[in-house]
Amino acid sequence: MDILKKIENFREEEERLKWEGTFADYLDLLREKPYVAQTAHSRVYHMIKDAGVEEENGGKKYSFFSDQIYGLEESIEKLVEEYFHSAAKRLDVRKRILLLMGPVSGGKSTLVTMLKRGLEQYSRSDQGAVYAIKGCPMHEDPLHLIPQHLRGDFFEEYGVKIEGNLSPLNMMRLEQEYGGRIEDVMVERIFFSEDKRTGIGTFSPSDPKSQDIADLTGSIDFSTIAEYGSESDPRAYRFDGELNKANRGMMEFQEMLKCDEKFLWHLLSLTQEGNFKAGRFALISADELIVAHTNESEYKSFISNKKNEALHSRIIVMKIPYNLKVSEEERIYKKMIQDSDLSHVHIAPHALKVAAIFTILTRLKDPKKQGVDLVKKMRLYDGESVEGFNSQDLEELKAEHPDEGMSGIDPRYVINRISSAIIRKQLTSINALDVLRSIKEGLNQHASISQEDRERYMDFIAVARKEYDKIAKKEVQKAFVYSYDESAKTLMDNYLDNVEAYCNKNKLRDPLTGEEMTPDEKLMRSIEEQIGISENAKKAFREEILIRISAYARKGKKFDYNSHERLREAIQKKLFADLKDIVKITTSVKTPDESQLKKVNEVIARLIDEHGYNSTSANELLRYVGSLLNR
Repeated sequence: MDILKKIENFREEEERLKWEGTFADYLDLLREKPYVAQTAHSRVYHMIKDAGVEEENGGKKYSFFSDQIYGLEESIEKLVEEYFHSAAKRLDVRKRILLLMGPVSGGKSTLVTMLKRGLEQYSRSDQGAVYAIKGCPMHEDPLHLIPQHLRGDFFEEYGVKIEGNLSPLNMMRLEQEYGGRIEDVMVERIFFSEDKRTGIGTFSPSDPKSQDIADLTGSIDFSTIAEYGSESDPRAYRFDGELNKANRGMMEFQEMLKCDEKFLWHLLSLTQEGNFKAGRFALISADELIVAHTNESEYKSFISNKKNEALHSRIIVMKIPYNLKVSEEERIYKKMIQDSDLSHVHIAPHALKVAAIFTILTRLKDPKKQGVDLVKKMRLYDGESVEGFNSQDLEELKAEHPDEGMSGIDPRYVINRISSAIIRKQLTSINALDVLRSIKEGLNQHASISQEDRERYMDFIAVARKEYDKIAKKEVQKAFVYSYDESAKTLMDNYLDNVEAYCNKNKLRDPLTGEEMTPDEKLMRSIEEQIGISENAKKAFREEILIRISAYARKGKKFDYNSHERLREAIQKKLFADLKDIVKITTSVKTPDESQLKKVNEVIARLIDEHGYNSTSANELLRYVGSLLNR
């Protein structure tokens, strides 16, 4: 389907979704669909919930955020459950400004943008439909037409609570245009749009001397004073401030704490009472979610000022720290690269992972727990299994530093360094070493990094390099294994036969000679030692393997190479250890003979076909690993 056809379909859909009727028609609609009368906070919560919720590792993962925000599941769960869910239930938390606090490039703006774009789409759905008094510049809730003394009766009949009073403009229109007949007032369906300033507003501070409070609350239209005769006539007022236009939806207050105090005073009444003062009118009701964002230093400065106590009590702060998982950081880089003009450049496997390892290390705090270093902590955070540690240890590590993730290197810096390496060297292929080299060069030019931090970060680059060395060796050794899976399966079957005989105190029968043999202790230990199983722990490990085999057999499942993660790792390492000398010789010979050349070409082909390298990065990897093995 071409783009013009899609535009036409969109236009037709817009027409189909439009609805217009009297207030009486709207009440019929409300009886059928009571959810159309939900509050702004409730609408945001249901928008997030309707997108899908998954239970994961004892927590909740919200599909609404999963395509754009990575590694912040715990922060987002807290935000949704403690703020949006509570606010949707009309608890007192909805009378608070939501302040997202976190470091630069941590995802605050992305999160707010997602809420805005999401509301635009959700208002076009049946569940998220929004109805307003037709012709009202503030898209006022039609239920404000119900007089105060009848709202109790209305709740009994419809089960819907009404909050807020009719605005001065609509009060005048009710009398003058409709003769006081509430049932005849026209109602229309509206669609949120930031561009059209419907239900979504954005306020950004500028010079306090030039910025006018009218930006928030609207202003008098002096050209109409002669026509209407008074500044207190609502027809002479432009209800076009951000608070007016964001009614029924949400307003983003960018860098709120940089604002002049007088701009923040209006938020006191709006948050607590749901109304604000504009012009020479009574208080104007507004139902909107106010989201602001700031960094930690500005927030600390704000709360230290006693004059801000009233507003501070009306703010709920949600920390949005940096992601602390290597795998999720890698996803962030991939997305940023896909969204840029660098998507044509070949980035070798593990290049972004190594950059992510460095970045995460800069964000982690030194663990207090005995036996844990930063690398082990990093692996535990990323969901990897680390011998001797469990989920309880992970929770204890997370509780050690509540402010973890609020400092360190941001994702934009890494992407900037990758871009710099590509553009400066005119590369079409970039590997892990290129990335680390560029990050290191950038640290020397980074003005905001202290000398102490720079030295720490240099150490982390060295750690990331060591991690890459392990990955690179493993990748090449794996590619060198001919019929890798078959070799691994044979070795494992041999190991399991010996383990079974050992645990059952039986003998093995030699398949060639038929003679009985004792279990091959040397073979079993050569495999177990690869994953650090000590002499004292070998019996327990072997018995655990046998129990696992029995459990699989009872369920009618076959125990295979992938059934036990640690055993699989041990088998891999044993195969690699046996191949080390072959790899070493083949990659280091300057003029390889025909058989060696054939082997190298096979390995390069396997790296390209199965591991995602191109010919340049595969050759670079082989040369690098050859140099590592010959040291």
